[in-house]
Amino acid sequence: MENFRKVRTSEEEMPLPFPDLPPDVVEMKVKEGSKIRNLMNFAMAQMEVKGSRQIVFSGCGRAVTKTITCVEIMKRKLGGLHQVTKVRYKTLLEVWENQDRLPGSPTQNLTVHKNVPSICILLSRDPLDPNETGYQPPEPQPSPQMPLDQAGGDTSSSSTKGLKRPMPPPHEEPLPKKLQVQVPDSPRVSGVRDHQLDCHH
Repeated sequence: MENFRKVRTSEEEMPLPFPDLPPDVVEMKVKEGSKIRNLMNFAMAQMEVKGSRQIVFSGCGRAVTKTITCVEIMKRKLGGLHQVTKVRYKTLLEVWENQDRLPGSPTQNLTVHKNVPSICILLSRDPLDPNETGYQPPEPQPSPQMPLDQAGGDTSSSSTKGLKRPMPPPHEEPLPKKLQVQVPDSPRVSGVRDHQLDCHH
């Protein structure tokens, strides 16, 4: 293949894998060379300015990662979006041209069919079927984090106080041993006294 140059790439046209989509749904076809900023500007305009309720991001091959990145940015910016993800395979048609042909000879083209992974992600402001394969509910909004942080601060401060209170002063512990040694002899106490003395030795 070192004498061949890729001159054209075309994708197999496939219908979107989501039933009951409105006919005017916006499909963002993400390519390997697409600029994320341009994609997001157009997508946000569709959802915020034109009031679209649903949008689809699709990409295949090396564009899969960029497609997922666009979806995550959209979810973070808008919030409350339901998501359904479908993964499948798509056929790419690559046409390669021979660069080392003899002058006057006909052009020699090589056509390559490649099966590459493809991803389609539907984002919707309206609820979707939670039993649909690949469904993800909207992510929780960041607003509930404030009480959690405050509670965490209270817990840490109270636990710090709790650790300081039960620690006895170092001079309290030897006192009971001296008292036990001074107790008068008896069958039960003498064993304790001998034990204490052995410990000192």
